[in-house]
Amino acid sequence: MRKQALLCLALGAWAGGAAAETVYVTDSLRLGLYAAADASEKPLENLVSGTAVEVLERESNMAHVRLADGREGWVKATFLVADKPAAARVAELEAQLGGFENATSAAKTAQATAEHQLANLRTELQTTSGSSESIKETIERLEGENAAYIERLERNRHTLPLAWVFPAVVVALVAGFLVGLWWLDALIRRRHGGFRVY
Repeated sequence: MRKQALLCLALGAWAGGAAAETVYVTDSLRLGLYAAADASEKPLENLVSGTAVEVLERESNMAHVRLADGREGWVKATFLVADKPAAARVAELEAQLGGFENATSAAKTAQATAEHQLANLRTELQTTSGSSESIKETIERLEGENAAYIERLERNRHTLPLAWVFPAVVVALVAGFLVGLWWLDALIRRRHGGFRVY
């Protein structure tokens, strides 16, 4: 029975520990800025952790400081440290991280644009190379046809085309017939004293 009670107690403690909430201690601090070194009056302003100040002089546990905007006052010197507080460093790092994220986003956009342009150039190159191959084929075909025409011209250089021969023969026959008639007429006239006798 005792063992069972101890076991239940251990399980209960373990379950209670498992449900505990994790929290963090903050380093946020509000430091009063006073008009006088005795800090007897109400503070002029509360400075938050990470505020940069310039120390002008120190008196016991108080320091005379100047803010970035030129205002001056007294603060407790024990709360001034040479190193930036963690919260200020974290804020700076987060700002840098945001800048890096923006730069990364811009770089990714530029990379996507460059990849798109590269794809367009590859497509254009393929189209151009296809066009150049087509042009080469056309040039080779035309050169072959030109060589065939030159060969035919050389082969038929001393021959007349059939389309010219037939009209030339017809013209020669008609001209021969007319010249024959004229010559026959001239012979008949000479024989018969200038008269035509048919």
